[in-house]
Amino acid sequence: MARMKNPEKRMGLGGHLKELRNRLFWSALFIFSGTVIGWLIFDQVFELLQAPIVRYAAEHHSNTTINFGSVTGAFDLRMQTSIFLGVLLASPFWLYNLWAFITPGLKKHERRYTITFLGFSVPLFAAGCWLAWNSLPYFISSLIGFTPTGAANVINANEYVLFTIRVLLVFGLAFVLPVVLVLLNFIGVLSANSILKSWRIAVFIIAIVAALATPVSDPMSMLLVMIPMGLLYFLAAGIAWLHDKRASKRAKALGLDFDEFDNLADESDS
Repeated sequence: MARMKNPEKRMGLGGHLKELRNRLFWSALFIFSGTVIGWLIFDQVFELLQAPIVRYAAEHHSNTTINFGSVTGAFDLRMQTSIFLGVLLASPFWLYNLWAFITPGLKKHERRYTITFLGFSVPLFAAGCWLAWNSLPYFISSLIGFTPTGAANVINANEYVLFTIRVLLVFGLAFVLPVVLVLLNFIGVLSANSILKSWRIAVFIIAIVAALATPVSDPMSMLLVMIPMGLLYFLAAGIAWLHDKRASKRAKALGLDFDEFDNLADESDS
């Protein structure tokens, strides 16, 4: 009887709010569990993060060290880093819960595109973080190199860890942005022509992101980030152009224009 009253199995506002509450609860639970793990592995993570400092001090016989400037500094850093690691370690679980919450409202082709987006964005994010991690010793060496001769460089531990995390995240997210452009093109929000016409703005934004991601004044460091980001941007534009060209051919075969073809595809998936 209930199925006859609701043949499309649509969920009411109360059902959506209950579903959201459950998804948020499980996501928070996984993040809390990841935070506990992050607390336990903090010493190993901190040892990895401070390795470039230790290596620089040994190679240059420099009085460079990481320092905790307050009584609560070590605890605050451990807590902040643990929460960050918790969000990172639990990302497969809270991303799944986010996906499970929004997927009923997506059309069939939109679900397929978002799955593909996740499949490409994860390795690209990892590639950006890998590039940042390999560039980090060079950044640190360049920055510490400004220390005057005879002076000690006592680095605040909280600022240093947040600095390394920022560099890793900016690099990772910068490599994911082209995939976002492809996703917006495939769901009909952004055309390939719009992407290509905005290349000057894109290059300007890439330069700003590169400047934020590379805290040193060396232009070669910016180019190290700008070149792969620029290539990924134009690769995204090329993929979008091929998609639009294929969709345009299908639309002409059906005697429709491009927008009518997209609307027809949406109706066939619903």
